[in-house]
Amino acid sequence: MKKYIKDQIKKSYETKQAIYENEDLLNKIEELAQKCVDLYRTDKKTILAGNGGSAADAQHIAAELVGRYGFDRPSIPSLALTTDTSNLTAIGNDYGYDQVFSRQLEGMGQEGDIFIGISTSGNSMNIIKAFASAKKKNITTVALTGRDGGEMAKIADIALIVPSDSTPRIQESHILIGHIICDIIEKEIFGDGVTS
Repeated sequence: MKKYIKDQIKKSYETKQAIYENEDLLNKIEELAQKCVDLYRTDKKTILAGNGGSAADAQHIAAELVGRYGFDRPSIPSLALTTDTSNLTAIGNDYGYDQVFSRQLEGMGQEGDIFIGISTSGNSMNIIKAFASAKKKNITTVALTGRDGGEMAKIADIALIVPSDSTPRIQESHILIGHIICDIIEKEIFGDGVTS
């Protein structure tokens, strides 16, 4: 069993090593971090959504921004569309589950916001429909995916594709990327900045 445990840790490490060596992906992470910093300097917000484990990741990242990540500072506006059960169940019941995020974006999204859709496959229909709603409102769309990026990567303004076909490895890497972005935002806006 210990060998199996070590193998799982090794696979997680290898996925992160592949991200570390992927200059294109690193450039896109940097691009998103800078866009988020710029957004927060203009009093806009980030909005996140996902399904299942990706819903938990959306809530986790939003909480790091609204609460704190590395140190005490003023709250930063971030919204996870996965947390309001009344919205989710009413929209799901009245319009269909594929509209649960797009309908919320129609009401709460503003021009200049950033919407981060999280899906390990990149094919979550409710995120794809949310991208369409976001584009109508001039909201920047970000696909945080894995595998080949799916349909989301084709239509997003920025696609961050974790180089893995394993759902657990992709999810672990999504949180790593989310933490890096939170850290950069916090330091650039409230701390001593991030060295190049």
